[in-house]
Amino acid sequence: MPEQNITYEDITPLLLKYPKDQRHALAIMQDMQRHFNYIPRKGLEALADYLGCHISGLYSMATFYKSLSLKPKGRHIIKVCDGTACHIRGAVNLVSGIERVLGISADEVTGDGEFSLELVNCLGSCALAPVMVVDDEYYGKVTTDRLPEIFDALRGEARP
Repeated sequence: MPEQNITYEDITPLLLKYPKDQRHALAIMQDMQRHFNYIPRKGLEALADYLGCHISGLYSMATFYKSLSLKPKGRHIIKVCDGTACHIRGAVNLVSGIERVLGISADEVTGDGEFSLELVNCLGSCALAPVMVVDDEYYGKVTTDRLPEIFDALRGEARP
């Protein structure tokens, strides 16, 4: 959902699930992240108004937590492990293959908004190295040959 299409009417139901208390700021931002796949500027503005706090404090929180993003992400978020085991077993080749197949680099989104690519330090699945996670589904011992099949299947999924 592009930023310009997000309205306060889209954001308000997320805010109203919580009392007007600053201790709920992180939970509300997590809800925005899940709903929009990032935290839109309008979301931070609405949250600051709702909680009666400065937007700078919310911005600090949103940039501190790695799981939160102020930039739009793809519908499918690809996380590739570059920890030691994965690195040794070909994570670099896997990333190169993803870049080639999807035409994006790390921290970018495909033109159609379907995929975004992130490199992470560890996914805790060393035995599956190299490993990637797409939408919380783990793909172990991934080879570049499997990538087109995986991404084509994800493209074919119905939108929620």
